[in-house]
Amino acid sequence: MDTNNHQKKLVNDGKFISLILRHHPEEIGIKLDQHGWADVDELIAGIKKTRDFSREELEEIVNTNNKHRYAFNEDHSKIRALQGHSIPVDVEMPEKEPPEYLYHGTGEKYVSSIDKEGLIPKERLYVHLSKDVETAITVGKRHGKPIVYRVLSGQMYKDGFQFLLSENDVWQTKTVPVKYLEKLS
Repeated sequence: MDTNNHQKKLVNDGKFISLILRHHPEEIGIKLDQHGWADVDELIAGIKKTRDFSREELEEIVNTNNKHRYAFNEDHSKIRALQGHSIPVDVEMPEKEPPEYLYHGTGEKYVSSIDKEGLIPKERLYVHLSKDVETAITVGKRHGKPIVYRVLSGQMYKDGFQFLLSENDVWQTKTVPVKYLEKLS
Protein backbone atom coordinates (compact mmCIF):
# COMPACT_ATOMS: atom_id res chain seq x y z
CA MET A 1 0.00 0.00 0.00
CA ASP A 2 1.43 3.38 -0.93
CA THR A 3 2.09 5.98 1.77
CA ASN A 4 -0.88 8.18 0.86
CA ASN A 5 -3.35 5.27 0.99
CA HIS A 6 -1.79 4.03 4.21
CA GLN A 7 -2.26 7.46 5.82
CA LYS A 8 -5.91 7.64 4.66
CA LYS A 9 -6.54 4.17 6.10
CA LEU A 10 -4.99 5.19 9.44
CA VAL A 11 -7.15 8.33 9.58
CA ASN A 12 -10.33 6.40 8.76
CA ASP A 13 -9.48 3.61 11.20
CA GLY A 14 -8.65 6.22 13.86
CA LYS A 15 -12.07 7.83 13.43
CA PHE A 16 -13.71 4.41 13.72
CA ILE A 17 -11.76 3.67 16.92
CA SER A 18 -12.84 7.04 18.30
CA LEU A 19 -16.48 6.16 17.59
CA ILE A 20 -16.07 2.81 19.32
CA LEU A 21 -14.11 3.95 22.38
CA ARG A 22 -16.04 7.18 22.99
CA HIS A 23 -19.59 6.45 21.91
CA HIS A 24 -20.58 2.99 20.62
CA PRO A 25 -18.49 0.00 21.77
CA GLU A 26 -21.51 -2.21 21.13
CA GLU A 27 -21.13 -1.64 17.37
CA ILE A 28 -18.32 -4.20 17.33
CA GLY A 29 -19.57 -6.24 20.29
CA ILE A 30 -17.17 -5.05 23.01
CA LYS A 31 -17.68 -3.53 26.44
CA LEU A 32 -15.72 -0.80 28.19
CA ASP A 33 -15.02 -1.03 31.91
CA GLN A 34 -16.06 1.77 34.30
CA HIS A 35 -12.91 3.73 33.44
CA GLY A 36 -13.35 3.46 29.66
CA TRP A 37 -10.78 0.69 29.11
CA ALA A 38 -11.31 -1.86 26.34
CA ASP A 39 -9.41 -5.11 25.93
CA VAL A 40 -7.02 -4.59 22.99
CA ASP A 41 -7.47 -8.11 21.58
CA GLU A 42 -11.27 -7.76 21.70
CA LEU A 43 -11.06 -4.32 20.04
CA ILE A 44 -8.89 -5.64 17.22
CA ALA A 45 -11.12 -8.70 16.72
CA GLY A 46 -14.21 -6.45 16.65
CA ILE A 47 -12.68 -4.06 14.12
CA LYS A 48 -11.63 -7.01 11.94
CA LYS A 49 -15.33 -7.87 11.55
CA THR A 50 -15.69 -4.79 9.34
CA ARG A 51 -12.21 -4.12 7.89
CA ASP A 52 -8.63 -5.31 7.65
CA PHE A 53 -6.85 -4.29 10.85
CA SER A 54 -3.84 -5.27 12.95
CA ARG A 55 -2.19 -4.62 16.31
CA GLU A 56 0.60 -2.79 14.46
CA GLU A 57 -1.93 -0.41 12.90
CA LEU A 58 -3.52 0.21 16.31
CA GLU A 59 -0.11 1.01 17.81
CA GLU A 60 0.64 3.38 14.92
CA ILE A 61 -2.72 5.16 15.30
CA VAL A 62 -2.17 5.66 19.04
CA ASN A 63 1.44 6.78 18.63
CA THR A 64 0.87 9.18 15.73
CA ASN A 65 -2.50 10.73 16.62
CA ASN A 66 -1.84 14.47 16.69
CA LYS A 67 -4.52 15.00 19.35
CA HIS A 68 -3.20 12.18 21.57
CA ARG A 69 -6.75 10.84 21.93
CA TYR A 70 -5.88 7.36 23.15
CA ALA A 71 -3.81 5.69 25.85
CA PHE A 72 -2.66 2.15 26.48
CA ASN A 73 -2.23 0.72 29.95
CA GLU A 74 1.32 -0.27 30.94
CA ASP A 75 1.38 -3.68 29.22
CA HIS A 76 -0.67 -2.52 26.19
CA SER A 77 -3.40 -5.06 26.92
CA LYS A 78 -6.03 -2.32 27.35
CA ILE A 79 -6.78 0.94 25.52
CA ARG A 80 -9.10 3.89 26.10
CA ALA A 81 -10.02 7.26 24.68
CA LEU A 82 -8.85 10.05 26.97
CA GLN A 83 -11.90 12.31 26.61
CA GLY A 84 -14.93 13.14 24.51
CA HIS A 85 -17.14 10.30 25.72
CA SER A 86 -20.90 10.35 25.36
CA ILE A 87 -21.19 7.16 27.43
CA PRO A 88 -20.78 7.29 31.21
CA VAL A 89 -17.17 6.40 32.05
CA ASP A 90 -14.72 7.80 34.59
CA VAL A 91 -11.39 8.25 32.85
CA GLU A 92 -9.85 9.22 36.18
CA MET A 93 -8.87 12.76 35.30
CA PRO A 94 -7.40 14.74 38.17
CA GLU A 95 -9.20 17.81 39.42
CA LYS A 96 -6.97 20.85 38.96
CA GLU A 97 -7.12 24.57 39.53
CA PRO A 98 -7.33 26.10 36.05
CA PRO A 99 -5.48 29.15 34.79
CA GLU A 100 -7.30 32.49 35.02
CA TYR A 101 -8.58 32.08 31.45
CA LEU A 102 -9.34 29.12 29.21
CA TYR A 103 -10.79 29.21 25.69
CA HIS A 104 -13.53 27.49 23.74
CA GLY A 105 -13.63 27.38 19.97
CA THR A 106 -16.88 26.80 18.13
CA GLY A 107 -18.59 27.56 14.85
CA GLU A 108 -20.55 30.73 14.12
CA LYS A 109 -23.77 28.69 13.85
CA TYR A 110 -23.65 27.89 17.60
CA VAL A 111 -23.18 31.45 18.89
CA SER A 112 -26.84 32.31 19.56
CA SER A 113 -27.33 29.10 21.55
CA ILE A 114 -24.12 29.64 23.56
CA ASP A 115 -25.03 33.30 24.21
CA LYS A 116 -28.35 32.10 25.71
CA GLU A 117 -27.38 28.83 27.47
CA GLY A 118 -23.64 29.09 28.02
CA LEU A 119 -21.47 26.10 27.20
CA ILE A 120 -23.12 22.76 27.81
CA PRO A 121 -21.70 19.35 26.97
CA LYS A 122 -24.58 18.33 24.64
CA GLU A 123 -23.91 14.66 23.83
CA ARG A 124 -20.58 14.58 25.71
CA LEU A 125 -19.92 14.28 29.42
CA TYR A 126 -17.95 17.52 29.68
CA VAL A 127 -17.34 20.84 27.96
CA HIS A 128 -13.84 20.88 26.45
CA LEU A 129 -11.65 23.95 26.88
CA SER A 130 -8.26 24.96 25.48
CA LYS A 131 -5.40 26.65 27.27
CA ASP A 132 -4.72 28.96 24.31
CA VAL A 133 -6.57 30.91 21.63
CA GLU A 134 -4.78 29.19 18.74
CA THR A 135 -6.06 25.74 19.75
CA ALA A 136 -9.56 27.14 20.21
CA ILE A 137 -9.46 28.61 16.70
CA THR A 138 -8.38 25.25 15.27
CA VAL A 139 -11.27 23.52 17.08
CA GLY A 140 -13.71 26.20 15.93
CA LYS A 141 -12.69 25.74 12.29
CA ARG A 142 -14.06 22.19 12.43
CA HIS A 143 -17.52 23.76 12.78
CA GLY A 144 -17.34 26.44 10.09
CA LYS A 145 -16.24 30.03 10.66
CA PRO A 146 -14.45 29.91 14.03
CA ILE A 147 -15.65 31.89 17.02
CA VAL A 148 -13.63 31.91 20.24
CA TYR A 149 -14.93 32.47 23.74
CA ARG A 150 -12.68 33.35 26.67
CA VAL A 151 -13.81 31.46 29.74
CA LEU A 152 -13.31 33.15 33.12
CA SER A 153 -12.10 29.83 34.52
CA GLY A 154 -10.24 31.29 37.49
CA GLN A 155 -13.42 32.97 38.73
CA MET A 156 -15.47 29.85 38.03
CA TYR A 157 -13.06 27.81 40.15
CA LYS A 158 -13.29 30.36 42.99
CA ASP A 159 -17.09 30.09 42.69
CA GLY A 160 -16.95 26.31 43.23
CA PHE A 161 -16.87 24.85 39.71
CA GLN A 162 -14.76 21.73 39.21
CA PHE A 163 -12.15 21.52 36.44
CA LEU A 164 -10.46 18.35 35.22
CA LEU A 165 -7.33 18.05 33.10
CA SER A 166 -6.95 15.11 30.72
CA GLU A 167 -3.64 13.37 30.02
CA ASN A 168 -3.44 15.24 26.71
CA ASP A 169 -3.97 18.68 28.30
CA VAL A 170 -7.63 19.25 27.49
CA TRP A 171 -9.40 21.14 30.28
CA GLN A 172 -12.93 19.97 31.05
CA THR A 173 -15.84 21.07 33.17
CA LYS A 174 -19.53 20.17 33.36
CA THR A 175 -20.87 23.52 32.13
CA VAL A 176 -19.90 27.16 31.64
CA PRO A 177 -22.70 29.62 32.47
CA VAL A 178 -23.05 32.69 30.24
CA LYS A 179 -21.75 35.06 32.93
CA TYR A 180 -18.29 33.42 32.68
CA LEU A 181 -18.02 33.86 28.89
CA GLU A 182 -16.49 36.66 26.81
CA LYS A 183 -16.73 36.43 23.02
CA LEU A 184 -13.36 37.26 21.42
CA SER A 185 -14.20 36.84 17.74
